[in-house]
Amino acid sequence: MTTQEIAARFNELAQQEKWFEIQDELFADDVRSIEPAHSPYFKNAEGKEPVRKKGEEFVSRITAAHYLQTTPPIVAGNHFAVGRKKDLTVEGHGRILIDQVMLYEVKNGKIISEQFFY
Repeated sequence: MTTQEIAARFNELAQQEKWFEIQDELFADDVRSIEPAHSPYFKNAEGKEPVRKKGEEFVSRITAAHYLQTTPPIVAGNHFAVGRKKDLTVEGHGRILIDQVMLYEVKNGKIISEQFFY
């Protein structure tokens, strides 16, 4: 798949909030997930299983989702970016608002890295 095709499929699944399906279908086995150094919510992870575990642990602490939105992707070369807004109530953090840019890198038809800016 090309970067454009991966971004289109990513968008299709993201609009349905199917984030684990995105990981299963589009992520490389050695994917890297990179958080801002100041993140109070996540640590970096490397490898498909650790990245999924990171997501599952966070999702398990969500007690309410008040608003979720993902923008269509912008593709440039072997990267694409989306904007994501989340208004959540999370155990241990209370109600949080996250307004972020999510940057993805594609190689050999799979997402090899995701990096979050918020």
